[in-house]
Amino acid sequence: MAILRREPRNIFDYMQQEFNKLNDNYPLTKADDNGNVVTSDWAPAVDIKEEDTRYLITADIPGVKPDEIEVHMEDGILSIKGERESQKREERESYKRIERNYGVFYRRFNMPDNADPEKIAAKSEHGVLEISIPKKEAAQARKISVTH
Repeated sequence: MAILRREPRNIFDYMQQEFNKLNDNYPLTKADDNGNVVTSDWAPAVDIKEEDTRYLITADIPGVKPDEIEVHMEDGILSIKGERESQKREERESYKRIERNYGVFYRRFNMPDNADPEKIAAKSEHGVLEISIPKKEAAQARKISVTH
């Protein structure tokens, strides 16, 4: 009986390569708020934090000018859309090295009912987009007197 040597890591490497091929052939596709299809080449990493008075979304979008970022709030959905242009790529002889993502990005987030869409503020500084979504003031319970 022959002993077969298997290396599980190779199986995972193969699966990762196949997954990457699938992503290359089928970019992320989503419908925007108007029902139009938006194709996303990449998705920026985000942090979402809930504070006492607001929600805070922080997204890493280096290389994108603030006036080229679109932030929309409609029907309880916050959308972030933009594009990072391809820059000079390092090419030598028979290899390329491209580690950063380029092209169109698109992210959508469902906002809770207590988010106040009228007071949303966004700013971008040093490649970090910060979106502040204040919470609506909680409705205070009031006592209603019953008359005779």
